[in-house]
Amino acid sequence: MSQCSSGQKQEVNSSVTSSQQVASINPAILDLALMAPSTTLTKIPSLQIQRQQRRLLQPLHSPKHKRVREAGRRASDETLAVHAGEKFIDGAAALGTDSIATPVVSSTTHWFKNSEDLIAFKEGRRQSFEYGRYGNPTVKVLEDKISAVERAEATLVTSSIMNAIVATLLALVPPGGHIVATTECYSEARAFIRDRMGKMGIRSTFIDIDEDMESSLKDVLHQNDDVTLFYADSPTNPMLKCLNIGQIADVCHQKGVLLCIDSTLASPINQKPLTLGDDLVLHSATKYMAGHHDVITGCVSTFEVLISKVRAWHNDLGGAISPNAAYMIIRSLNKIALRVEASNCTALLMARLLEALPKIGRVHYPGLESSPWHNVANTQLAGYGGVFSFEVKADLHGTMMFIDALEIPFIARSLGGCESLVQQPAVMSFSGHTDAEKANNGIRDNFVRFSFGIENFEDLRDDILQTLDRI
Repeated sequence: MSQCSSGQKQEVNSSVTSSQQVASINPAILDLALMAPSTTLTKIPSLQIQRQQRRLLQPLHSPKHKRVREAGRRASDETLAVHAGEKFIDGAAALGTDSIATPVVSSTTHWFKNSEDLIAFKEGRRQSFEYGRYGNPTVKVLEDKISAVERAEATLVTSSIMNAIVATLLALVPPGGHIVATTECYSEARAFIRDRMGKMGIRSTFIDIDEDMESSLKDVLHQNDDVTLFYADSPTNPMLKCLNIGQIADVCHQKGVLLCIDSTLASPINQKPLTLGDDLVLHSATKYMAGHHDVITGCVSTFEVLISKVRAWHNDLGGAISPNAAYMIIRSLNKIALRVEASNCTALLMARLLEALPKIGRVHYPGLESSPWHNVANTQLAGYGGVFSFEVKADLHGTMMFIDALEIPFIARSLGGCESLVQQPAVMSFSGHTDAEKANNGIRDNFVRFSFGIENFEDLRDDILQTLDRI
């Protein structure tokens, strides 16, 4: 038993009956399912779920959901991460191989036996591929694997998280529409929403994640009946704030608004937003999924009816991931549960240690009882993640001395890899920002963010303690 097992929580139970799944579905998704492909996306009033609509949202035991069951129960994340998309479902069949290792299909185009074969593919009667920008057998295995771990109906893997975000927002927020987002969402996504979408005539409203957030969101949705989507990160970076996804989903769905959560900092091992009522979940798959700081990629997981909308924009934007990159992520996903467990454990123990040290100020980590987000985290996270931030009791240069003296972690951006990373946002991710912008994001000169990898906890602990002794 690992030394932090007692501090780890059991995985959130994500088993849902098919009737519960359908009953809790956002009416906006049902509306989309009934719309013709050419219909302009607008907000439609909530509809009573009818029998014919239920058929559009397949029950959890249907092949369309690609769920994996063993002896009548859902397979674990550890097993799904290894076998989903390959042995458990039709990925291997699509690749036409009995190889244990997923082959890398590098062809940019695929041929058909004859015209009838082509027509069958076009009509959806035959599963195949046509051109690399629209789909690839190796990438399909990766998408099916992510869908299984996320408990999603479908996944689209893209060339970066920004490609996934841009394709999703453009697909689901119409020109002249209105989007609501949190002030703590990914900074580049926030800039795209505010600046780029604003030029398309799309209005945006930003709200803070605080104790009054649910009330603020209700007010915005009540005053604006043109909102189609609410976008947020949970947990946030670098303050590790956590939304109550279930409650926020209820608020959104009552107004027919889609909820989109960027769950990058949690990883699909620690959090499954779709099981909590979320409609779409985004990841910078560069982080925990790829896990080795060597692949840039992103993904969005949701229902088939929404993925089809996003995929159309993705195809136009040209954000296809290469088959070789997809293979590297497949290899990494096999071990994601082990890597995330290790980083969860190290971060939790280290946060508890640093919180008690006199040279450390506030520690921001939802696994600590002192965190204002601890209760929410306990209800929806299976683990608290491998990232936390804290304040050193020093000035800008004293904090720089602390970081420079560390021997194990790299001074670098990003997170979720095997190697531990550390950064001082005031001189890295927020370099060039005004003091007001830093203050609005809680960034002080002595603020430090750690992303823990899979190194030995005692080695990392000794490194941090000996470094603190020098300042």
